[in-house]
This record gives sequence, C-alpha cells and structure tokens, in this order.
Amino acid sequence: MNFQLTPALLDLQARTRRFIADEVMPYERDPRQTDHGPREDLRAELIARARAAGLLTVHASKALGGLHLSHIEKAIVFEEAGYSPLGPVAMNIHAPDEGNIHLMEVVATEAQKARWLAPLVAGHTRSCFAMTEPAPGAGSDPSMLTTTAVRDGGDYVINGTKWLITGAEGASFAIIMARLEDGRATMFLADMAQPEIVIERQMGSLDRCFAGGHCVVRFDNLRVPAADVLGELGEGFRYAQIRLAPARLTHCMRWLGAARRAHDVALDYARRRQAFGKRLGDHEGVGFMLADNDMDLHLARMAILYCADILDRDEGGAARANFESSRAKVICSEKTWAVVDRSVQVLGGSGVTGETIVERIFRDIRPFRIYDGPSEVHRWSLAKKLLKG
Repeated sequence: MNFQLTPALLDLQARTRRFIADEVMPYERDPRQTDHGPREDLRAELIARARAAGLLTVHASKALGGLHLSHIEKAIVFEEAGYSPLGPVAMNIHAPDEGNIHLMEVVATEAQKARWLAPLVAGHTRSCFAMTEPAPGAGSDPSMLTTTAVRDGGDYVINGTKWLITGAEGASFAIIMARLEDGRATMFLADMAQPEIVIERQMGSLDRCFAGGHCVVRFDNLRVPAADVLGELGEGFRYAQIRLAPARLTHCMRWLGAARRAHDVALDYARRRQAFGKRLGDHEGVGFMLADNDMDLHLARMAILYCADILDRDEGGAARANFESSRAKVICSEKTWAVVDRSVQVLGGSGVTGETIVERIFRDIRPFRIYDGPSEVHRWSLAKKLLKG
C-alpha cells in the first residue's frame, strides 16, 4: 500500500478545504436549517457555490460532469467536505444521493440515467432509497422485506410501508426495494410526486444534517412500469451490496471530517482556556483525551484508506469488499464517536450548548453507529466469516 498523495490530489484536497472554510462554514448558523435538515433554498444556494467552484458531485463519472474519483481520492475529498455539517450537501456528495448515484451509474439503463440520474448529478434534484421497514419488516435483516410488487400486465403494483427513509421529503424520485410474488427482492424507480406515494410523517431524530430528514413512507397500489425496474428482476439484494459497501465507506469519510472538526475545536479551547493556574490542555486528564483523539482519528483514517485501496483494486470481489467495509464501518463509527464525545468533555459547558459546532456534531454523528448496519450486526457478520475461514 502506498497512500502518498499525488500533486493533483493534494491540489484537490486544498481546493476543497478552502471551499468548505470560505464558502460553506459561513452558512452554519443560517436560519434556514431545520430539525429535518437544510431547507431546499439553502441547499440550492450551496449547490450553486459548489458548481461555481468546480466541486459539485465530484464522485460521479466524467461523462456526467464529475471527476470520477477513485475510493482513495474520495477518502481525501469527502473528509474535507465533512468538516462542515453542510459540506456534503453543498458538494452533492451526501447520503442517500451519493450512494444512489453510484448504484445507478452501474445498474441503470441509459433511459433511466437520462430521466433520473443526470438531474441528480447536476444537483437539480434529490432522491431517496426506500428499503428499511418498521417491524416486522426489513431492518438489519433485509430478508424480512415485506413490501410487495405484484405483476399486473405491463406494470408492477407496489404496496408496503417504509420508515427511516432519509431525504424522502422533497425527493424527486425513490429507489424502492420490494419483493416479487416468488419472493425475490427487486429494485424499482418511481417519481415521488404520485398520490400513491404517501409521506406519513417526518420522524424526529438526533441528527439534523440530512436534507429532507427521515420519513415514514407508504405505497398504496403504486403502479410502476416494467421499464422502471432498476437492473434485473430478483437481483435487489445483490444491487444493495453494490450500493452499501461503498456507501458505508463514504459515510466513514464524511464523519471522519466531522470528528476532526470537533477535535480541532476542543484542542483550540484546551490551548486557550486557563484553569487551576495553567492551560486546560496541560492538565494530564485533558491532555490524555486530546492524545486519544489524535490516535483514534489516525486509526479511523487508516481503516478508511485500507478499505478504499481494496475496493480500488477490486481485490477479492464483492465478498472481500463487504468484509472490509464492515470492518471499516465499525472502527470508524466507534472511533469518531469517541473523538466527538471526548471533545464535548474537554469543552465542558460550552460542549453541550450551541456555543460551538461540537454539540451539533455530537447529535449528528451518534446515529452512525446504527444506520448502514449497527456495529453489533457487522461484528456478527465479521465473526461468521472469520470462523468459516
């Protein structure tokens, strides 16, 4: 492995860092941010700034206007974007759109790309990925999928309820996972502006960084033409892995940037704040927390880069990619959480208030240990593979 950055990548890293600092961070106290993410007018304004800077949807293919970044290159750029809660939204590399873009570039037909993918890459629309269901439906165990798709002439009729669907409110279209009559999981594309798609409510949640928040969505006899099946019939779970393995890793990249921001704020405070006759950071208890932060950030970054290198080389195929992304996801979600938690502790009273960005990062990053597979499920999966040999 050689993680030495090329001059071109160092330049892109520096450009992204300047863009986040100069163009995005000034918006962090903008009142157009809600408990369910930034409002659409704020998102559009940020998108316009990224477009002008040449930093919009950089992970997409060059044919669609992106830079076709490798996983290693994304690791560098996405970390910089994650330094601000608004960075991934501004650069159009946020979840779920980033993962949906990757999936559709691999699986969608040319007609589907023209209709849905091109506007998404251009930042004109948003999307959602509708797989998770309330009990007794699919959650950590996708095989419990209850949403159905029944063939009726040239259409499929979809019925079911999804929840925790990120970005559903305001999304232009959805990728829907449903089970065919023979039990096989299949993905469908559908415009959200249809009466048969009902957003029952936006769910209250700890995090507030995702545009559109998290929603409960119901499909009542939604008719989807056969031409709008995404990929092949019965391949839904396989396509989910095409999407989820890289998406787990890009979550790690973005949240690493957020954790680094929290640490930087805490470190600056520990250098300036005086307590008991000396700088706060000179007290061993605080200094050790800062040192642990530095080590955990380094470990998380190495886990990301190692997994990114495996994915870039396509070493071992899908099974290896899933194993490595599971391992990276557990390491990064738990290490970045520890960094942010310590940063709150170092900041004391200001860490639990809106006086710094750290309180917001604390709220936003906690769910990362749950979505895209909770740590316990990934550990269980890793253990099974290790025991199998």
